[in-house]
Amino acid sequence: MNGLAPSRATRAVIGIVVGAFFAVPLVSTFLFTLRGTDGLSFAHWTALFDPAASAALKPLWTGLGNSLVLAVVTVAIVLFLLAPTMILVNLRFPRLTAAFEFVALLPISIPAIVLVVGLAPIYLQIGRTVGTGTWTLAFAYGVTVLPFAFRSIQASIDAADLRTLSEAARSLGAGWPTVVLHVVAPNLRQGLLAASLISIAVVLGEFTIASLLNRQVFQTAMVVVQKQDPYAPAIFTLLALSFVFLLLLLIGRVARGPRKARS
Repeated sequence: MNGLAPSRATRAVIGIVVGAFFAVPLVSTFLFTLRGTDGLSFAHWTALFDPAASAALKPLWTGLGNSLVLAVVTVAIVLFLLAPTMILVNLRFPRLTAAFEFVALLPISIPAIVLVVGLAPIYLQIGRTVGTGTWTLAFAYGVTVLPFAFRSIQASIDAADLRTLSEAARSLGAGWPTVVLHVVAPNLRQGLLAASLISIAVVLGEFTIASLLNRQVFQTAMVVVQKQDPYAPAIFTLLALSFVFLLLLLIGRVARGPRKARS
């Protein structure tokens, strides 16, 4: 098997190519934000906090706030609705695993524009019942992130012997809430964190559903502001990517923590 492993030089070349694939657009965007009449400067960055430009940038701040609220609600749907349902299916109804997997992965094969056509009548009723707040998009985003979150959680479920763990806890007198919260959930920590990260990334980058349902989120606000100031959306894009990258590092650190403690 060692003979089939790539050499150090091959790994270095692959790392450089992949790194350049991601770094070149980011560096180019950053240099674009530094353009000015007198050369490179941080004038466009400091303009974000200029009171004179606050009116023009207000849609961006509003859209970013709405997207963060949507991210929180979507993650809550994944953690408190999808994850318990997956645990229940794997422990109590294993015959439904294949059918549940098919339903969970189905949204990835349906274009967003088709989803909107089907969701539009539903959101008409949602608007009449609970209002047209941006947070209601979390219901549609929950469907959008379903395949990605399902795969992340299912990978952790397959790696952990949930049936043995749950039966052992039940034999010691633990109730099902205790089994799920204190026995099963800690063993699915990495999958739950990965599903949360993917959900946040999808929500921050989604445009089609929000645009066609007339909701103001981060991506739709950038399109509006870009018509007046092309630099502000580029700066916010870099900030959003940095936020997701730091969140990825944080989640990876948290996921590795228990392993180091056990070792």
